[in-house]
Amino acid sequence: MNINHIIDPLENYLNQNPFVAHILKIIGVLILCWVVYVVTGKYLLRWLVALIQRTKTKIDDIFLRHAVFQRLAWIAPAIILYNFAYLFGGAETLVRRVIAAAIVLIVLLVVSAFLSAVIDILSIRDERRVQVKSYIQISKIILYVIGVVIIISALVGQSPLVLLSGIGALTAVLILVFRDTILSFIASLQISSYNLVKVGDWIEVPKYGADGDVIDIALHTVKVQNWDKTITMIPTHKLIEESFKNWRGMQQSGGRRIKRAVHIDMSSVRFCDDEMLDRFERVSLIRDYVRERRSEVERHNQERGITPDDTASGRRMTNLGTFRAYVQAYLRNHPKVHQGLTFLIRQLQPGPHGLPIEIYVFAADTIWANYEAIQADIFDHIIAVVPLFDLAVYQFPAGRDVKVMGIMNGE
Repeated sequence: MNINHIIDPLENYLNQNPFVAHILKIIGVLILCWVVYVVTGKYLLRWLVALIQRTKTKIDDIFLRHAVFQRLAWIAPAIILYNFAYLFGGAETLVRRVIAAAIVLIVLLVVSAFLSAVIDILSIRDERRVQVKSYIQISKIILYVIGVVIIISALVGQSPLVLLSGIGALTAVLILVFRDTILSFIASLQISSYNLVKVGDWIEVPKYGADGDVIDIALHTVKVQNWDKTITMIPTHKLIEESFKNWRGMQQSGGRRIKRAVHIDMSSVRFCDDEMLDRFERVSLIRDYVRERRSEVERHNQERGITPDDTASGRRMTNLGTFRAYVQAYLRNHPKVHQGLTFLIRQLQPGPHGLPIEIYVFAADTIWANYEAIQADIFDHIIAVVPLFDLAVYQFPAGRDVKVMGIMNGE
């Protein structure tokens, strides 16, 4: 069968019916666009995905996950359709404008996906100090604004410069609309420049109920995961306007402060007699201290002719002072107390709750659970050892105390 017997009649028919021929050309172009999209979006993309999965690097996987390559597949059919826009006759100008706007939109989406992939890549590389995410997000906003201007100019057939020249009159409106964005961007610059907050920091922002680790810093918000695993979102610019506490300095110092007092019943404070001093000398931690202080006090009193019976005139050791010396020696020898940071065992002003002996030291472990365990162990020991110095810890009378007092009074 000669193929010319089919082609010749068809060609004659199309010559006699130009409208049908024109429609077939348009359909042919649309089919070509579809074929190109299938080839690029299905087969080439499938081959690219297989190639990416075989590579060791994770960067190309991130670009694939953000659909950068998938969106690129739309550009080829759009370009083909743009070049054959003359087939649409009187609608050629409109078709070209719409397709040009569509190409700009596709490019805009590709660049946006590319920037999102860059954020993920930098997060994998742990770029914490420079808040690149905020800069990329503000770049996206600028990109969207420029893209919208170009799309509108493509649709109306005007130069983008013509549209941009009219934006000056809308500056006040734009500032009002993007007020939070502008404030957040400036705040991001300040946070980055002064290194105020970074991902992984433990911060407290009482006004927003935030107390936990920073897990994300974006252009508009800072995301904090609280210790109860809830999430608090704080506007970025509020970290500049409001006061907040960053615990990074504590974590970097290697020590966490212990600042707690034991309240001593002042009625239990007394001068030490020989029996008490002999007993205290048997405590290895303060043996040398007691001996040195004891000989120093005796020498001082002898030089001034003060007899042991004259307790008011001479120098005397007290059970409270010896207790403070013991606490200091105990903590100096504690393996989990940081010896390189502030170390104070001090007496605070007496009050209705007794005489506070404050321990102001630093634990050598900054992990919260370990810190609490160290602090608890220290005060377990200190409270238990108080009676050995003939002292008493002050506390409000409890039900048991009232009951004992009633029994003693014969009630």
